[in-house]
Amino acid sequence: MDLSPREGLDPKVTASRGKRWPALAVLGLVVVGGGLVVTKFLTSAIDYYCNVDELGVKDGCEAGRRLRVQGNVQEGSVVEADGLTTFVMVFNGVELPVSYEGEPGGIFQECVPVVVYGRLTEQVADDGTTARRFDGDRVEVKHDNEYEAENGDRLDQAESACSQPA
Repeated sequence: MDLSPREGLDPKVTASRGKRWPALAVLGLVVVGGGLVVTKFLTSAIDYYCNVDELGVKDGCEAGRRLRVQGNVQEGSVVEADGLTTFVMVFNGVELPVSYEGEPGGIFQECVPVVVYGRLTEQVADDGTTARRFDGDRVEVKHDNEYEAENGDRLDQAESACSQPA
């Protein structure tokens, strides 16, 4: 048996070639993971913020794009059935039906200001009228003291929009 080194092959070179692949694989995973994080951040950062009355009027508040819509939950409009919650949001006299898969939870209730994330859909009926609906996938309820201090007029508007028991 011949144990002499083979000519032309440096043991250091062949050993380093074998160690490159794991490092390249880790680098590839880091680049892909970083790309996913940046993409997720950018898509959530471009959600346009609109009031219910600005939909279809303000630039960026059109149907088909991802939006954050602010309004008050209309009294008597909340219906929960088969894992779907539907309600009507109102702002400055304009109403918007909302469909939310799941239960908003927390302190979600009628007559409170909410922000719903999702997409506005419009369907044209046979008679030419357009029906709008907002398909939400996240609901935020404004309730903390900081919000009350900064938006007292908004809360007054919400309270006046619904009849409150004495």
